[in-house]
Amino acid sequence: MREFNYARADSTRQAVSTHGRNDQAAYLAGGTTLLDLVKIDIMRPEQVVDINRLDLGGIETLDDGRVRIGALVTNTALARDERIQRDYAVLSEALLSGATTQLRNKATTAGNVMQRVRCPYFRDGVSSCNKREPGSGCAAIEGHNRSVHAVLGTSEHCIATHPSDMCVAMAAIGATITVEGPDGRREIDFLDFHLLPNDTPEREHNLKPGELITHVTLAAPLENSRSGYLKLRDRASYQFALASSAVIVTLDGDTIVEARVALGGVGTKPWRAFDAEKALKGQQISEATFKRAAEIALQGATPYAHNAFKIPLGQQAIVRNLTTLTA
Repeated sequence: MREFNYARADSTRQAVSTHGRNDQAAYLAGGTTLLDLVKIDIMRPEQVVDINRLDLGGIETLDDGRVRIGALVTNTALARDERIQRDYAVLSEALLSGATTQLRNKATTAGNVMQRVRCPYFRDGVSSCNKREPGSGCAAIEGHNRSVHAVLGTSEHCIATHPSDMCVAMAAIGATITVEGPDGRREIDFLDFHLLPNDTPEREHNLKPGELITHVTLAAPLENSRSGYLKLRDRASYQFALASSAVIVTLDGDTIVEARVALGGVGTKPWRAFDAEKALKGQQISEATFKRAAEIALQGATPYAHNAFKIPLGQQAIVRNLTTLTA
């Protein structure tokens, strides 16, 4: 039994002040990641700051067409919001493909952004894991690395995939993350928020000590666009993606005017495939066009002993999604 201090904040300022710059403190919202990892002794916070009383549970459309989502909006509420279903179908579909109904009812937007990897070597507490214990090694590289290990963005220090479906959709849409911290407020581009492992896999995100996510703001929807999320997994429910794609396209007849493509299940962070998007833009709808873009999206992928299948599977996720959206 590990003891910790608990405080319930009534304002963002109070939450940030109570947390301070203490790297042994943690914010508590839905708790679906934090409490899980505390129970298995992977996270050991000395101070827990409960933020559930903060006024961060709303969704609003801004004057410029962007949609601002409060940090405490649950995954269920976000997926079922009429604006999200109408203008950002890819996000609603991604949310509804993840976890269970009970978890979606508790999990929050900010918590989803902050969720940690599902690598069993990270979670078992005893295996070598640079993310849990920097400098100890990465047992996954020579171990069983089939389902929750990446082929894009890996390093010799970590190959764990980022587990979020929601974040893959947001990577495709484009978004900014608003944070409050000891040094005030700042905005972070969504694609800059999650960090590649490189030599410092213990650094998973671009937050400074004590900073709290208050909002995620989605870019204005592309006019007359179609979007969808396709998740490929071992079974049809309650599983993390082996490979997934979030695709947004606008068409002029049979010509692709604009395309946005992001991948999940194959990268160490939500993976935006910019080169694939360029390959699609201005091209005629065809299976050949889709396959060429999919091949480009997985260029540079590094397969490991048990997950080489993720390269063609990731390509299939793109081709099938594009085929459905342009039918």
